[in-house]
Amino acid sequence: MSTKSIGKEKNGGILAWIEKVGNKIPHPFLLFFYLTLIIVILSCFLNIIGVNVENPATSEIVSVRNLLSAEGIVFILENLITNFSGFAPLGLILSMTIGIGVAEHSGLISTFMRNSILGASPKLVTIMIMFIGICGNLASDAAIVVVPVISAMIFVSMDRHPLAGIAIGYAATTAGFSANLMISGTDALLSGISTEAVKIIDPNMHVGIADNWYFMIASTFLLSVVGAIVTERFIEPRLGKYNGKIKVNNDRVTDIERKGLKYAGLFTVMFILLIAAATIPENSFLRNPETGSIIQKSPLINSIAPILIIWFVSIGIIYGKTVGTIKSAADVPAFMTKSIGTMSSYIVLVFIIGQFIAYFNWSNIGYVIAVYGAELLEFMNLKGIPLFIMFILLCSFINLFIGSGSAKWTLLAPIFIPMFYMLGYNPALTQLLYRIGDSTTNIISPLFSYIPIIIALAQQYDKKYGMGTVISTMIPYTIAMMITWTLLAIVWFFFKIPLGPGVGIFI
Repeated sequence: MSTKSIGKEKNGGILAWIEKVGNKIPHPFLLFFYLTLIIVILSCFLNIIGVNVENPATSEIVSVRNLLSAEGIVFILENLITNFSGFAPLGLILSMTIGIGVAEHSGLISTFMRNSILGASPKLVTIMIMFIGICGNLASDAAIVVVPVISAMIFVSMDRHPLAGIAIGYAATTAGFSANLMISGTDALLSGISTEAVKIIDPNMHVGIADNWYFMIASTFLLSVVGAIVTERFIEPRLGKYNGKIKVNNDRVTDIERKGLKYAGLFTVMFILLIAAATIPENSFLRNPETGSIIQKSPLINSIAPILIIWFVSIGIIYGKTVGTIKSAADVPAFMTKSIGTMSSYIVLVFIIGQFIAYFNWSNIGYVIAVYGAELLEFMNLKGIPLFIMFILLCSFINLFIGSGSAKWTLLAPIFIPMFYMLGYNPALTQLLYRIGDSTTNIISPLFSYIPIIIALAQQYDKKYGMGTVISTMIPYTIAMMITWTLLAIVWFFFKIPLGPGVGIFI
């Protein structure tokens, strides 16, 4: 690997300083080991001094739990293995790696990129990656695994820095997670929590899954442009020219390769039609058995990742058999094994991260931080645009400590939806502001579940890539997307534009 993958601006500026300091931090495994010890000691101290908060929904008193108590030690010992094996993204990431590996090592992805992007405008490619990545939340967390991998390959094939490709793919799928052109599972999940929260003050009020739709459509286009500008104006100049060993074949597509693409494309069309045909009937097994919904808690949405894995493996086999890169059935598991081999450092890192997150959640420290932050915002007694901005900033801050979007909203919705409601604001507006804050700081949170996969992926191109590099690279996206997204919300509020079909800003 190249030791000169960062450009001439590496030694200057605040981002370079953040990267330098961040990369002096111990190896990520040791870092999270030390953080785990800190959480254990801190939980003991906070428990001894009696730190507790009141659950805003149930009025139950929630105290910090002591990890050094008998109960805590039993939790640590009994859950050591399951904290690792049950780490939510682990199975998804390894499974997607297996699927993508077949498509990659058969040569399909390289050929597809050469066929589709050779001669294309770099600016167009950049904005399309951002756009597709943002819309990728239709596939839930699977997009966070797939898009950075593919975008890194695209950037290499265009003689651009692959770390910039990883950065834009990560920013699109993670910082822009809530935006989309379509109604997604996120809309269904959050609207359900919002409806329960508003019933505290108005039992007849309902928040629908399309109540933020108009705003999120506009957000998709805005964030695509912003992400592309940040990548081309800030990230790529800072990284400089990539001189690493990993290269992508830029030769013109041959006739046999074009034939392989054709067969893979035909299969894709038939695959999509088959799923559509299975979903259309009202009693389809892919719909929610209780409501008949395709989006809300449906087997189709819950099965997006397995469907993508089957698709990647299938088109990889079809292409490989056509062009001759797959000569026998044994080549398929060999490709899978080769791909999993690149994930060894990620698997080791997940072991300690799984412990840290489990201890942090069990101790209730994150919960206490969230409630104190909410109480501070209530105490400030703001209204209008200042209130909106502070609420977004609060959600962004809490997001650094509590990764689950639904868990945070379950905690915050019973506080802020009634509060905003009494000021005359529609619960859909409160939910919308939460989504802005909840998304934009995902990419700079060391506690975010998918940051290990980004580090592992980046280290395939640059062995020196560490936590400091991740944070310094992603900060410009967080700042730019938070500012522009917040400004969009202010414009929406100022002109009183409907948030969704028949949904206004005010009650």
